[in-house]
Amino acid sequence: MRTVLIQTDTSVAAELAPGETATFGRGAQDVPVDIVVADRAVSRLAGRIQAVEDYWLISNLTPDRTYVVENPEGGGEFVKVPPRRLSMPVPFEFSRVILPGEHGTTGFLVFAPEHLYGTAAAPAATGEATRGVYPLDRTAKYFLILVALCEPRLRDPSSTVVPTVPQLIERLAGHGLTRSGVNFHIDYLARTKLRVKQADDAGKADWQRAALINLALRFDLVRDADLRLLPGPSAAGGHLA
Repeated sequence: MRTVLIQTDTSVAAELAPGETATFGRGAQDVPVDIVVADRAVSRLAGRIQAVEDYWLISNLTPDRTYVVENPEGGGEFVKVPPRRLSMPVPFEFSRVILPGEHGTTGFLVFAPEHLYGTAAAPAATGEATRGVYPLDRTAKYFLILVALCEPRLRDPSSTVVPTVPQLIERLAGHGLTRSGVNFHIDYLARTKLRVKQADDAGKADWQRAALINLALRFDLVRDADLRLLPGPSAAGGHLA
C-alpha cells in the first residue's frame, strides 16, 4: 500500500494510508494530537495532514500563523500555508513542514510515495519540429559556472547567497578562470542561453547572477546531481554558504 510517513526528530510519528488523517500540534490532556510538536509557541491543535495516494494535504488550523512546507531536495522550492487554509495539496515527495517556534522554527518531515510518471511517447506529428527552450551543454565551462552559482541554494533552499565573481573563481580553482572569463560566461548565459531580462526595479549589480539562479532552479536546469561537477571542498577551501 502507498503510504505517507511522518517523522519527527526521534521516530516515525505516523504512517497514513490514502484517506487517513493525522493531527499535529503541541497537544494537551484535553486536546490529543497524533504528532506532538513540543514547543510552547506551537498551538495545541496546529494542523492536520491527510494522505491522498502519492501526495498529501495539509490544513492550517490556526487563526494567525503561516506555515512553510519546503522541498529539502529541491532548488529552494517551498509553499506557504496561510492561516485557516484547509486541505492544501503538497506536491513534493520529500517535505519539511516548518512551524514558527519559541526559539526560531520547529517542525517535522513528511515522506510521500514515489510519484508516478507516464511512459507513453508523444504521437507523431507533421510540421515544424518543437524547438528546444534552454539548450545547455552540460560539459561546457558556462554550465560549470551556472552550477557554482546555484550551489548555495541547492545545499540550503533558504539561502539568499548570490556568489560573487571572485567567489566563483575561488570555488572553481583549477579551471583557469579569470574575472573577465567568468563575466563573459555569465553574460553569455544571461543573453543567449537562458535569456533572462532585467526587471524594471533591478538596481543591484548582481541582478544577472540572481536571475540565472532563479530561472535555473525553477525549471530544474541545474539539479543536486550536478554538484558532482564541482571540485571537492578541499580544492576551493569549502563550498559557498
